[in-house]
Amino acid sequence: MIKVGIVGGTGYTGAELLRLLSVHPEVELSMITSRSEAGKPVSELFSGLRGKLDLSFSLPDFSGSGKEQLSSCDLVFFATPNGIAMESVPELLSAGVRVIDLAADFRFSDTELWKQWYGIEHACPDVVKEAVYGLPEMNRADIANARLVANPGCYPTATQLGLLPLVRAGLVSGNIIVDAKSGVSGAGRGANVGTLLCEASESFKAYGVPGHRHLPEIQQGIERMPGAGVSPFTGDLVFVPHLTPMIRGIHATLYCTVNDHGIDLQGLYENTFNSESFVDVMPVGSHPETRSVRGCNQCRIAVHRPQGRDTVVILSVIDNLVKGAAGQAIQNMNIMFGLDEMTGLDFPAVIP
Repeated sequence: MIKVGIVGGTGYTGAELLRLLSVHPEVELSMITSRSEAGKPVSELFSGLRGKLDLSFSLPDFSGSGKEQLSSCDLVFFATPNGIAMESVPELLSAGVRVIDLAADFRFSDTELWKQWYGIEHACPDVVKEAVYGLPEMNRADIANARLVANPGCYPTATQLGLLPLVRAGLVSGNIIVDAKSGVSGAGRGANVGTLLCEASESFKAYGVPGHRHLPEIQQGIERMPGAGVSPFTGDLVFVPHLTPMIRGIHATLYCTVNDHGIDLQGLYENTFNSESFVDVMPVGSHPETRSVRGCNQCRIAVHRPQGRDTVVILSVIDNLVKGAAGQAIQNMNIMFGLDEMTGLDFPAVIP
């Protein structure tokens, strides 16, 4: 059994980790921290876990008994705000604990880029270089041997999976436009006027157009995609996120120019992902819906070439809390501990 601790168990990603790990056959949950709910039984806050999890929230104490308890874990998930994990990860690694961070602390290999987008100095720049970016479809071999995995963001997951076959083959010329939509849970569980039901319902808006923190993460991913001997992508990346009046889901519509009209786009996508358990390339002409991935770890993709011209349109959908966060983190855990990737994740979407 893998002895697991979770730091930050009361946000939406923490709650999703609890839901999925509570039924994982190879996991023993030993500690869940929360500053605001310390001492309260987990099932009292999340009644859906009654009978599944007999644990109470602990204070995130990294100096006393909490530190000792976390250090006894095989793996610790950080489901905390940006800037928290980097304060504690070095000590956990020194204690032999493997770590998966669901925030952005270790996603960038360049700590100056981190500082530019997140506004704070990185607390452990020496550790950043060993972090592995946890997109299994790109980095599976490195994840298997990693001590520290940086779980990707939700928008970057849907976007990078959608672009991977084309960029890896060096087929994209010109610019890439990412027009992405997210459910309100992507904004987190904290109280915010903009995410109140009366504010977000029956409305639709773009945000972060001048620059969103996921933009440099996507750019970094695209830079790492080309295969050996393949020219890197040199165009501009435009990323525009939108808030939609739904709870879960990411829908990324990706536009790029592919001048090669001889390429079998459907075949390229199917061949790229034919061995991937959690990427579903849909039949020609499909339009994947966010409800088709609700509550599961799947990414569903469809590729189109409207009117047979140069612009290719890729549609990519995921659940932002599962493949975009907790589910992908568990997929990474499975890889790190030599388990079948589908362990604890082999279930269909929730419909309706």
